[in-house]
Amino acid sequence: MIMSDAPETPAQPEVPLSRNGNLFAFLGCRMFNIIGNHSLSVAIGWDVYQLTNDPLDLGLIGLAQFTPAFLLFLVAGMAADRFDRRNILIVCNVFLMIGVSIIGSLIWTGNATVPLILMVLLIHGTCRSFYHTSAQAILPNLVPRAQFPHAVAYMSSTHKAATLAGPALGGFLIAWGGDMVYVAIFCSYALSVVAALTIRKRLRVESPSPVTLETVTDGFRYVWKNKIVLGAISIDLVAVLFGGVMGLLPVFASDILHVGPEGLGVMRATPGAGALLVGLVLTQVPLTRHLGPFMFVSVFVFGMAIILFSLSTVFWLSLIALAIYGAADMISVNIRNLMIQLATPDNMRGRVSAINAVSINASNELGDFRAGTTAAVVGSIGAVLVGGVVTVSVAGLWWLLFPAMRRVDRIGDAADAAKQK
Repeated sequence: MIMSDAPETPAQPEVPLSRNGNLFAFLGCRMFNIIGNHSLSVAIGWDVYQLTNDPLDLGLIGLAQFTPAFLLFLVAGMAADRFDRRNILIVCNVFLMIGVSIIGSLIWTGNATVPLILMVLLIHGTCRSFYHTSAQAILPNLVPRAQFPHAVAYMSSTHKAATLAGPALGGFLIAWGGDMVYVAIFCSYALSVVAALTIRKRLRVESPSPVTLETVTDGFRYVWKNKIVLGAISIDLVAVLFGGVMGLLPVFASDILHVGPEGLGVMRATPGAGALLVGLVLTQVPLTRHLGPFMFVSVFVFGMAIILFSLSTVFWLSLIALAIYGAADMISVNIRNLMIQLATPDNMRGRVSAINAVSINASNELGDFRAGTTAAVVGSIGAVLVGGVVTVSVAGLWWLLFPAMRRVDRIGDAADAAKQK
C-alpha cells in the first residue's frame, strides 16, 4: 500500500450527529443540488423532444452531460485535493444557476435550439463533475471515524430520496407550471449554495506537492496499489455494468408482465423505495462489523434478485425482486463508501473520488447499452438473466481475487490497512 506523507484529518470531538450542523448543512447542499439536477433532466428532455420530436436528441442530452465528467475527472479530482472543497461546491452551484437561467431564458423567448441547449449542458456537465468529486470527498472531514457509518447512511438515504423527488418534482412542475419549472430549479441550486455557506469548517487540504502530471495521476497509482479501494471500485463497475435492469423495464412492463405504463411507473420506483427503506434503517442501525463479508453477500443478493426478476411472469413477484435489488444495492453502496473513503488519505481523497465517480457514471451509461445490445441477441429475458448470473459470479470471483477486502471487519480496518506499505 502507499503511505501518504500528508497528515490525516485530525480527530474530531464526539458531537452527536443530531447536533452536527456541518453535516446537515452538507446533506442539505447535496439534496438540493441533486433535486435540481434531476428536475432539470426531466425539463430539458421534455422541452427538447417538443422542439424536435427526435429521440436521438434525448441521447445527445445525456452525452453532453456525461462527456465533461469523463474528460475532466482527473482535473476535478486534483482541484478537490488542492482547494477548499466547500468553495468548490458553492462556485459550481452558482454556475449551475447561471446555466439554468440561460436555458430558461431561451425557452421563454422562443430562441431555444438543440445546439444552444447542448452548449449550455456541456458547461452544466463540467460543473457537475467538479461538484460531485468534491462532494464525495467531504464527508470524512465532517464526522469522526466512529460516527462515519451513521453519516454514510444519512448521506445515502438523502441521495436516494432526492433522486426520487427530483424527477417527480420536475414532472409535476412541467404539468402544472410549464416553463416555471426552471425558476424552481434555479431556487433549488440557490438553496444548495445557502446550505454550503453554512458549513462552518475549513475543507482545504494542505498539499506541499506541486501540480504535475504525476500528482494529477497519483489517484490511479493509489487505487491500483490499495487492493481494498481497487476491489470496491471494480466490483461496483462490473456488477452495475452487467446487472443493470432499468433500461429494459419498459419491455418487461409491456410484453412480459402486461401492466402498461402505470405498472412501469411502479416498477421504476420500487428499487428506489427498497433502497430508501434500507437506508433509513442503516441510519439507526449502521453496519459496523463484518463489512467485507457483508459487501460480498450484498452483491450476491443483488445478482440473485436480477435472476428472480428475469424469470418472473407475475407482477407482484417482480416487484419483490426489484425491491430486493434496490435494498441490496443500498447496502453495497454504504459499505463501498465506507471502504473507499476510510482507506484513502485525505490529501488523495479527491482524486480517488474522481476515479470512483467516473467509474459509477460509466457503468450506469454502459450498463443500459450492454443490456440493450444483449437483448437484441438473446432477448430481454435472456439479457437480464445473463446479467444476473454474471453478477453472482463476480461476487464469488472478487471474493477470491481481493482477500484484503473480504478481511475488512470493523470500520477502522480499511483505514489501518491504507497506512501500511
